[in-house]
Parts: sequence; C-alpha cells; structure tokens
Amino acid sequence: MGVYKEPETNTWRVIYRYTNWMGERKQTSKRGFITKRDALAWEREQLQKTGSNLEMTFESFVETYNNDMRNRLKENTQHKKEVIIRTKLLPYFGKRRMCDIQPTDIITWQNKMIGYRNEKGEAFSPVYLKTIHNQISAIFNHAVKYYGLTVNPAAKAGSMGKAKGREMMFWTKEEYTRFSDAMMDKPVSFYAYEMLYWCGIRIGELLALTSADFNFEKSTVRINKSYQRLKGRDIITDPKTPKSNRIIQMPEFLVKEMQEYLSQLYKLESTDRIFPITKSYMHHEMDRGSKQAGVKRIRIHDIRHSHISLLIDMGFSAIAIADRVGHESIDITYNYAHLFPSRQTEMAKRLDVER
Repeated sequence: MGVYKEPETNTWRVIYRYTNWMGERKQTSKRGFITKRDALAWEREQLQKTGSNLEMTFESFVETYNNDMRNRLKENTQHKKEVIIRTKLLPYFGKRRMCDIQPTDIITWQNKMIGYRNEKGEAFSPVYLKTIHNQISAIFNHAVKYYGLTVNPAAKAGSMGKAKGREMMFWTKEEYTRFSDAMMDKPVSFYAYEMLYWCGIRIGELLALTSADFNFEKSTVRINKSYQRLKGRDIITDPKTPKSNRIIQMPEFLVKEMQEYLSQLYKLESTDRIFPITKSYMHHEMDRGSKQAGVKRIRIHDIRHSHISLLIDMGFSAIAIADRVGHESIDITYNYAHLFPSRQTEMAKRLDVER
C-alpha cells in the first residue's frame, strides 16, 4: 500500500491492498492525482470504506450503499434512486463525514428543498419531497443497520412532504367514449387506449405486450412484464409487484378489436412489442385527444383509476377488482370507493325502501 509519483505524467498514483468479504486478497489503484495530498485523501477514504469506518464521507458511503443495493433492485428503480442521490443529496452532504451529519443539518437541507423554485417559479411537489427524504433516510438506515452508525439523523429530524399525491381523477364511460372516438384516426393510439381503459393495466404493462400474451380462444391477455425506456435503451422488467402477474379476461368486443389490430401489423414476431411507442407519445396523444373530445385532461394512470371506478360502479366486489388489476392489497382497492358518489345515493335510496 502506498502513494507514488509518476514522473512521466508528473501526477500521483495510489496502490492499496485489502481483503474482500470472501477473504481474498485484492489490489487496486488509481492514477492522475495532481497533488500527493489528494492521493493520500483518496487512499484514506478507501481504507475507511473497506473497514466500514463511518468517518468516511457521505459520498464514499453512497458508493458502498449503491453497491450493496444494486443487485436487489430493478434497474429502473436503481436509476431513479441514483438520480435523486446525485442531484438532491450529494451537492449538500457529499463532502461531510457520515458521523458528523446531525438532525439540524437535515432540517437545514429540508428547508432548502421546500424553498426550491425552478425557473418557472414551481416548487417540488409534496410527494417528491417525501420521496427524496425517504431516500436520505434509507441511506442512513443502511449505515445504522449494517455499518455501525449510532443514529439516523434523517429519522430524528422527521420527514417532509406527504405520501399521497393529488386526488385521483377519472373519466366516466361516456367521457372515455368521446375520447376514444377522437383516437380512431391513429390505430396504434386507439387500440392502446382501449387496452388501458377496458383492462385497467398500467402503461408499462401495456407497452410490454406481445402477441404471445393474447389467448383469443380464451379471451385473455397475460400480464407478466413491464416496459421502461432507460438511458436510451428499451428495458423489459418484471411487473411492479408479484400480484401484478395475472391473466385478465377481456370483453368480447375488445378481443375482436385486438385481433383486428394484430392482423394489421406487418411481419409481427411473437416476441415483438405490439405497441412500439413510448410514454411520451401516449402523453402527447392524451393532450390531443382530450382537447379534441372536449373532456378534462387526466393523467394516463388515471385511466386505470377510471377502469377501477367503472367496476365499482357496476357493483363488483373489491376482492374481484383487486385480483383483476393486480393490487397487492385489497386496501388499495378500497381507496377508490369515493370516486363514485352515486353509489352513496343508491345506498340511501335502498335504505329508504327498507325503512
């Protein structure tokens, strides 16, 4: 282990050896340090990391945290975490030692996040504030649980923001019908939104569908994967949760529509995505269709809410709905019950009759 000057480049190089978790002796090095002081500082950080010394900087511990978590998370989930860490945490805590960060430091950082405004004067949403706080708290929890940090300063400081986003919106069947009529000039858009509305699937599940997922004899579609566009690459992952793996029974008119759509696709392989479009495209079409149809603009995910709300209004049980849409818990389904106040009116009328 040592620090050496390389005359040919007039820079400094660090070489150090360590024993990994399997008991194997390893050696690594890094070149290009301008000063010996920089080289020694980097060497010290590596020694602290391999020794699980919480005098290491937050930035160094994040490397350890990411390495520990990388194989436990979906690629898109890990990417989202790393973006938050890089843009919202490292600029504030990167050079601070883990053992020196106090709850008051977290509170000061929270106030920075709460007070942030972009060039349009827009603040971070309460849900996003909650998300970034959860991330810093997760890092410190990891340090407490596995690396001997005494206390989680983010937990002591308390959270910020809120977990629940803005109120769910939905389209009635009549509103969706008007919207779908506006989509008929573009088949890929029309059939994509038909699948979203009448099956209640998520956008990622829709964009991952292949022809092999359809069983037209049984009138079913299989949901067993999700699509993401990440760093310029098409990524197919498992669905959001284990319960998201499911077989959905389609109404007969939708079976006929999807048979018609697939017959229009040229040289379609069984593994080809049948909707080779992006979420951005779907957002653009939502803007266009809602404006043309004269219906309120809702989020794409709100179409899933619309499907669930329609089933509630038709009188189906929460258990049956949860099974169809792949809710991990029936409690999630109960969150939708307020979307159709007409059910309350119907209940009151029936109570009148019983009296």
